[in-house]
Amino acid sequence: MKLIIATIKPFKLEDVREALTEIGVGGMMVSEIKGFGAQSGHTEIYRGAEYAVNFVPKIRLDIVVAAEMADRVVDTITKAARTGKIGDGKIFTVDVASAVRVRTGETDADAI
Repeated sequence: MKLIIATIKPFKLEDVREALTEIGVGGMMVSEIKGFGAQSGHTEIYRGAEYAVNFVPKIRLDIVVAAEMADRVVDTITKAARTGKIGDGKIFTVDVASAVRVRTGETDADAI
């Protein structure tokens, strides 16, 4: 099993969710986060005063899938989330040692 952690722009969430549903992803966890990288924030003007926004709002997706499906999920997220502009996000893939469904006690592949 693989854990795919993706950070994307907030307005791309629905596009990514639809694309993942089409390829058979049965669920994901979504979190609103803030971060910075190459985009490194920006300045805004509020009530006449300029201030720096050091952390940019992003969406974090956590998706656990069978190892053989991981590359397809990464490709799907990449295509659906891409705008071609700085700050499109990052995707990390991590091995998962085990998984348990709390309600039923199912483990590993049966739990996802």
